[in-house]
Amino acid sequence: MSAPMFGADSALPLWDDQPVEGAFTLADAGVVGAVERPWLFGFAPDRPNGAAMLVLGGGGYTQLMVEREGVAVARWLNGLGIHAYVLVHCFPTADTGPLAPRADAIRAIAMIRASGHDKVGVVGLSSGGHLAACLLTEGAEVARPDVAVIGYAPISTNAAGRTVIADKPPLPPVEKQALYDRLQPDAQLADAPPPVFIVYAGNDPVVPVANAYRLKDAIAAKSGAAELHVFADAPHGFALDTPDQPVSLWPMLCAAWLRQVGFLTE
Repeated sequence: MSAPMFGADSALPLWDDQPVEGAFTLADAGVVGAVERPWLFGFAPDRPNGAAMLVLGGGGYTQLMVEREGVAVARWLNGLGIHAYVLVHCFPTADTGPLAPRADAIRAIAMIRASGHDKVGVVGLSSGGHLAACLLTEGAEVARPDVAVIGYAPISTNAAGRTVIADKPPLPPVEKQALYDRLQPDAQLADAPPPVFIVYAGNDPVVPVANAYRLKDAIAAKSGAAELHVFADAPHGFALDTPDQPVSLWPMLCAAWLRQVGFLTE
């Protein structure tokens, strides 16, 4: 593996100076199946506007959809003039512990801010949306983004005692379940959260839409503002590749919202 992996313009290790070779493995095309060392891949726009976003793909904290929910999102952001950074983070395992993904995301935000961008946001889809929401919680204020975009994320319905599905068993491995039990963004939100764009499918069979309403209500209770879009019929993991369906309009709606809240000023 080399620095331009995934077509990135830059590649940086999060915690050490070891090479990207051997840092993680690809289980399938564009899907990371195991992570030894986290890395941050940068995608530069042709016409930068000074803003940047951390991109957090999904995969249930056991794999990472780097292409569909990472690189594709980064390229969309590049089209808006935003410098995008796709994070390949560690998974919660016996070796890393339950909170490793959050530690990696906090470190990534710090690195992006240190690179000199005027504004820094976060986009997270599925489990990446849960991780993005964790950056809005108490204890993560050092990584507080200026805006957050969160899609079809299991905000707290995977936590013990808060599931929507009756008698839902714990999720393997035990460290993954421990992560969801310990990090419940809607119950741990810090005061005055930044503007948040939320997008879900109303009939999502994997992540109940209750997660969207829990997050929106929590943001309002903390004196924040959330833009919520629930599409009645869309698959879980709709990302950016559902042509001819109403949910395919969400990136356009999100771009308009980013302008409305002042993150995009061109």
